[in-house]
Amino acid sequence: MLFATEVDAPGVAALERVVLDAERAGYAFVTFPDTPRRPGIEAGVRAAYLARRTTRIGLAPTLHATTTEPFHLATQLASLDHASLGRAGWVVGATTAAEDLATVGRTGAGDGEVADVVEVARRLWDSWEDDAIIRDVATGRFLDPRKVHHVDFEGSGFSVVGPLITPRPPQGQVVVIGSDELTAVLDVALDVALVRATDVAEIATRVAAARAAGAALVFADVPASFDPSLVEGLVDGVHFHGGPPPVITASPHGATLRETLGLPRPLNRFAVTS
Repeated sequence: MLFATEVDAPGVAALERVVLDAERAGYAFVTFPDTPRRPGIEAGVRAAYLARRTTRIGLAPTLHATTTEPFHLATQLASLDHASLGRAGWVVGATTAAEDLATVGRTGAGDGEVADVVEVARRLWDSWEDDAIIRDVATGRFLDPRKVHHVDFEGSGFSVVGPLITPRPPQGQVVVIGSDELTAVLDVALDVALVRATDVAEIATRVAAARAAGAALVFADVPASFDPSLVEGLVDGVHFHGGPPPVITASPHGATLRETLGLPRPLNRFAVTS
């Protein structure tokens, strides 16, 4: 079984210490909670800081789709994947609290907006084909323009032409993580669905629903005091929150977060059709 944990340590030194301890223990990835009104360093920057201070563990900041400009969000996550050499994840935040939206001058979020932001991020990560950069000294060409694509996406309240300003992430697609409620209510496609519950019967019901909705993996999202053996065989992994991560013995890491999780590297949608 795979293990992940939320890390919310005060201060940069404590944050680094906890994440390195989690890496040595064999955790697959760590998540960084965040809200638009949280003081201090935002989650994406915390993850970026740790990208070159860690070597194996996945780094998944919470970035809110409702308060972050979609193009910049996709760029930030692609850059994190490059900096970490393929260990980036994204915990999809979907706050609609009036106080949170007001931080970026918004008064409401449209129906389908979160799903649209996830979809356009996936398209932007594919907007560069894997072999777009050719570095042809003889002709003076750095890239092949035929392999860099506009995404021309019209979403709920926004549009994105693209392409991304960052080459395709090493993983092809950053690992998209989020609450199973995003799939049930907002029709968001997730690589890893987190089921926040402690009742085993409820977890079982929601795990089945998340799998039916297309989540590749499902983790129980439980307090740090929860006994993971209660859900062994029921879920693909356990994500701990709300306390120091328990001491565990877990499987070795892969070269990328996708490899650690057993997820394939996705084909590029534009390369397939070009």
